Amino acid sequence: MRTKILIFTVLAFALVLSACGPTTINQAAPENLRTLNVNGVGTVDLTPDIAYIYIGVHDEAATASEAVDANKAHTTAVIEAIKNAGVDAKDIRTTNFSIYPSQQYGPDGTVSGTIYMVDNSVYVTVRELDVLGDLLDDAISAGANNINSIQFDVADKAAAVKEARAKAVEDAKTQAQEMADAAGISLGDIQNLNFYDNSSYPVMGGKGGGGDMMAADIAVPIQPGQLTISVNVNITYTIK
Repeated sequence: MRTKILIFTVLAFALVLSACGPTTINQAAPENLRTLNVNGVGTVDLTPDIAYIYIGVHDEAATASEAVDANKAHTTAVIEAIKNAGVDAKDIRTTNFSIYPSQQYGPDGTVSGTIYMVDNSVYVTVRELDVLGDLLDDAISAGANNINSIQFDVADKAAAVKEARAKAVEDAKTQAQEMADAAGISLGDIQNLNFYDNSSYPVMGGKGGGGDMMAADIAVPIQPGQLTISVNVNITYTIK
């Protein structure tokens, strides 16, 4: 009997202590933040002042050594022609050299022999666009018979990108204010800002084959066009 009374007393004391402990207060959920999200675009047009081009030589012969010798002579002449057009040696880089056999077939479909093909290509940076047409003409006359992908660019785009970003931000801010005025709300602080560059590059793709290109006797016409620097900005405002 005394044991039961003692247990009851301990339990009652524990309940009193728990009642005196700290009280947990349920905090109200934070108010939903109202936001306005806008996208802005800024563009700047530039005139290209540099070009990149692949110039190659393709040769074929009955033996690998003959094909290599012919290709070596033609490639050397082409590189010299490129240098004579005003391109610095550091702006001429070999990107491909390959030798491969090609089986020849007769009218009945049987193998009639094998010839060997050699390709040698250089990647050329042209910093004076005024000479590009004459450079291509000289390279073709020297033996180039494989020309691929002329890409125009601007050597220094830093200032243009900065201007395009500023235009994109201004465009986004103008749109946000116009929408806020139309909706009868006020803009708060900027909560988030993202941007990415999306520059487009005009490319002229061309590929010459065989000896016909070597017969050209006039400068190749080249039209660089324009390059557009484009920046997209995404801004998120709070709404008051």
